[in-house]
Amino acid sequence: MESSSLLQQIQNRLIEADDPLFEQIHAVQRDGERLLHRLNQQLLSPTAYRDTLAELIGQPVDESVVVLPPFYTDFGQHISLGKDIFINRGVMLTDLGSIQIDDHVLIGPFAKLLTVNHPVSPAKRRGLLVAPIHLKQNAWIGAGATILPGVTIGEQAIVAANATVTKDVPDKAIVAGTPARIIRYVDETEG
Repeated sequence: MESSSLLQQIQNRLIEADDPLFEQIHAVQRDGERLLHRLNQQLLSPTAYRDTLAELIGQPVDESVVVLPPFYTDFGQHISLGKDIFINRGVMLTDLGSIQIDDHVLIGPFAKLLTVNHPVSPAKRRGLLVAPIHLKQNAWIGAGATILPGVTIGEQAIVAANATVTKDVPDKAIVAGTPARIIRYVDETEG
């Protein structure tokens, strides 16, 4: 099954633990393991790294994109990358629900973007709830920050190191803390 078709089937609904979609999800994950191993265990030229990443996510990766290993994802096929993106070491993209990263985004080391959650009910907890994440143009995600399912980070917004973002961040807002709260707005005259 094509990845975009799978995404349409899983968004905005509970995927129960016994749902046949889990087989399809696990098949994509197994296929991606070889590529993740190559990205993280082999010394690759920048071109070979981008080509392998492109194969993993199923779309071309612009030569302006820099991803430092190790790079982690649990799925891979629902990641969309713009241009002039920098992803530092140890970043985890749990992308089953889809992650869109627009142009000029910076992501600090060990940040986590998580599009998957589990139901609160113990009887359904083995199931999955997915919601997309969108990092808009020129957003900056600090080291160790966590972005939870369904969150959009606005243009030029900053997420402070170790923040946990549970709701949308407006354009040019700077958020910090757990849960993240707006502490101020970007002042473009600042150095």
